[in-house]
Amino acid sequence: MKKILTIALSVLAFAAVASAQPRAIGVRVGGSAEASYQHSFGNSFLEADLGWFHDGFYLTGIYDFILGSEGNFNFYAGPGVALGFYSNKETSGFNAGIAGQLGLEYNFNAPIQLSLDWRPVINFIHGGFGWQGIALGVRYRF
Repeated sequence: MKKILTIALSVLAFAAVASAQPRAIGVRVGGSAEASYQHSFGNSFLEADLGWFHDGFYLTGIYDFILGSEGNFNFYAGPGVALGFYSNKETSGFNAGIAGQLGLEYNFNAPIQLSLDWRPVINFIHGGFGWQGIALGVRYRF
């Protein structure tokens, strides 16, 4: 009974803390498609994206700092990590790297957010500079 009560109280506490922070969920589309989640912390935000391509998927986490704001526009940049998994007929594997992000977002007066950003990645396992290109994000803020 104590375990159930502890778990229930922990879930309620987590929900209360999470509801106190602005969040956004949506998609980020560029070279591939990604499901995107943002969680704001004042003048910064954590962005987690799960992307997929023809033979695998990747998870990217970026901690962005808002460098400047003008009206509904925010200019941001930040560091992060990227993990990828792939499998095809010839081979399968894992890749990891450090990522960066530089972008601009617009927050409408409605709960919609548009962003345009560039996310380069330096891969450790298979080496090289990963150009993930420029992507457009569309998110619902709640």
